[in-house]
Amino acid sequence: MRHARRRLQRLAQVAATGGILCGGLMITTATAGEPSAPAGREAGGGSATARPDELGASLVARLGAARTAGTWIGSDGLPVVAVTDAQAAAEVGRAGARAKVVRHSMRQLRSATDALRSAPRVPGTAWVMDYASNKVVVHADSTVSSDDWSRMSGLAEEIGGFVEMQRTKGSFTTRVSGGAPVFAGNGRCSAGFDVTDGRRNFILTAGHCGPVGTTWFQDPQAAGRVGTTTASNFPGSDFSLVEYEDGAASRGGSVVGIGGGREIRITGAADPFVGQQVFRSGSTTGVHAGRVTALNATVNFPEGTVTGLIETTVCAEPGDSGGPLFARGVALGVTSGGNGDCTTGGLTYFQPVTTATAALGVRVIGATTAAEDGPGVAVPPPGAGGTTVPEAAGGVRLPAWIGVPRGYVPGLLVAAVSLVGLVATRWIRSAHDRRSYRRQYSQVWG
Repeated sequence: MRHARRRLQRLAQVAATGGILCGGLMITTATAGEPSAPAGREAGGGSATARPDELGASLVARLGAARTAGTWIGSDGLPVVAVTDAQAAAEVGRAGARAKVVRHSMRQLRSATDALRSAPRVPGTAWVMDYASNKVVVHADSTVSSDDWSRMSGLAEEIGGFVEMQRTKGSFTTRVSGGAPVFAGNGRCSAGFDVTDGRRNFILTAGHCGPVGTTWFQDPQAAGRVGTTTASNFPGSDFSLVEYEDGAASRGGSVVGIGGGREIRITGAADPFVGQQVFRSGSTTGVHAGRVTALNATVNFPEGTVTGLIETTVCAEPGDSGGPLFARGVALGVTSGGNGDCTTGGLTYFQPVTTATAALGVRVIGATTAAEDGPGVAVPPPGAGGTTVPEAAGGVRLPAWIGVPRGYVPGLLVAAVSLVGLVATRWIRSAHDRRSYRRQYSQVWG
């Protein structure tokens, strides 16, 4: 019996030691498999530590609008740059990015959107430059009549085959819920980000929520006065400032509520990039996730046209207007409008934070701006939001392993479990030896 126990203990020790070695091998393999900084980034105008979105943006800026047609992040996390000739493609490859040769340049895509903007306005339409498909996509919702559809389709044909018409479900509306319980005077909206001009503090939210002079309250009974709208821009853009009643933000910094009393602190402000995963918080539907599908979108709401918006697959519903769009603790935008809902899905558009704060002369409290942290930055300083909140309301999981490459996790778990097993077997063996020792000498001295 004693020999059998010894053999089992030795086998357990060997297995635990093997597990530790296996875990270490898995971590080494993951390290080898992690994408390294692409060679030649300096040639692309960036540094060796440049992020993928920065590399793509620098290549587009250097090659110019006549030879490129946008950049985005591919499913593998690498930057993709649309180019119009083989020489530009080779240059992109040498810089460490992937090139996609396309027919139409950014100059041509911009010319198409200019032609659409110059045509008679049709409420219920929106258009974006789809870099991946090298097209200008025109969305027309259910309110667009057959005559307007035919007229816009004819204009699209005149511009060229790279303008694509698409019908969408629902209707493009701003997300104010008139008649619902209100925060603002003419409808319920959602607070965006806390901002400051250095002397006074404000809430940055959507411009369509209310004009200058609108009073905001904490509940529908007009109790708990929050503040008053002191600046508003809509249509054209979609942002406004609500000055706090007491002149100060409640926490001295900008945070985003994600349900269950949990919050994420905002530590940066930047422009997003196409393909980026983002999160939106709103007073109607809580937190939802999606991806950025286009930038510089134009939407013809019934109230007027808004340009320069961020297009995403994140859902939103009435009352979510003005709510924050963010990623990993970085402020990206405030909810403007869209179509669909959080049951069937749809497109939602956001006013970029950087554009709004620059126009208003304010900054997000506690955040570094894109200008301070480099162009196109969409990553917060080390230790920023996302690491302390593993899960948000509505089943949306926020990043919980930021800073630990995904491939490391299995190896770390295997090594940790094996180490615990090795310590346990040694402790068991030591305890057994102590008992044997006591039994032996108790018999001698008994």
